[in-house]
Amino acid sequence: MTPYERVNNRLKGKPVDKVPNLSILMTFAAKYIGVSYDKFCKDHKYLVEANIKCNEAFGIDMLSTMSDPYREAFDFGAKIYFPYDELPKCKEYPVKDISDIKNLKRFNPNNSVRMLDRIQAIELYKKEAGNHYPILGWVEGAFAEAADLRGVNEIMRDVYDEPVFLKELVNVCCEQAILCAKAQIQAGADFVGIGDAVASLVSPGIYDEFVLPFEKKIIEEVHKAGARVKLHICGNITHILDLIVESGADIIDIDSIVDFKSGIDIFNGRCSACGNFDPVRILYDGTPENVKNAVDYCLSVSDRYTFISPGCEVPKNTPYENLKAIDDALNEYSMM
Repeated sequence: MTPYERVNNRLKGKPVDKVPNLSILMTFAAKYIGVSYDKFCKDHKYLVEANIKCNEAFGIDMLSTMSDPYREAFDFGAKIYFPYDELPKCKEYPVKDISDIKNLKRFNPNNSVRMLDRIQAIELYKKEAGNHYPILGWVEGAFAEAADLRGVNEIMRDVYDEPVFLKELVNVCCEQAILCAKAQIQAGADFVGIGDAVASLVSPGIYDEFVLPFEKKIIEEVHKAGARVKLHICGNITHILDLIVESGADIIDIDSIVDFKSGIDIFNGRCSACGNFDPVRILYDGTPENVKNAVDYCLSVSDRYTFISPGCEVPKNTPYENLKAIDDALNEYSMM
């Protein structure tokens, strides 16, 4: 069974030869091929090479285009800089004042800079790997992108002080996310990931009003275009699990600080849960035996739709034997 077949069967609750491993690789992948992280973020050829090699070496079942949250922001006009071997940073937000929204121009992803680089990554994946692996494109969720364009503190104040403006800004980001998602699907993406990390910081009421409607809209358009969605909200989402499942996402990532079984029970077969052992305490600081035990626990509470991964990104300096232990544990489980 290929990773592509394995992932698609699991989504349908059908038998698989191994529960799929959807570990998120970014800084680890760059280090694995000996390239600085700024190059990994700016040149899709490094990102593709790194992820293919890591997937082959560590038994990971999906090829990802994830690197950083500033691709759309860069193409919207935010001033982003790329320190050596670090994540990109935003020097200046383009929406400093509510009047600045009129200067935000939606862009054609195929005529952009950083989003085009992601599209080219998908095209290169198709050329290098064909349909062996499912390919995961990526967009920022509309609420998260609003934070990337204005600042987290600012949008949190806007929720109360300028709610009409904030919804207008989030809607612009939503429409741009749909354009970017469709361009990636046309390039060959089987899944589109949506990163909406800042959503974990808000109350259920705020999530229901300012986040969920826009997630639903993006997801609906991705489904219409023929792809599936993997929704990733870092942090503690316990208080909004029952709302997140209403988004329509096919896979929802669950961070390690959330009780995995509770999430699976709430989802109740409406979507696949993915997670969720601690990427630092278990994967980075632990031993292969610790990793195996953590994977075994996640499997013990899983249903037939569940995927396995650390709760968030694999840390850059994770021991190779620990990352390999995830695949080893999944293979051992499949033979039981």
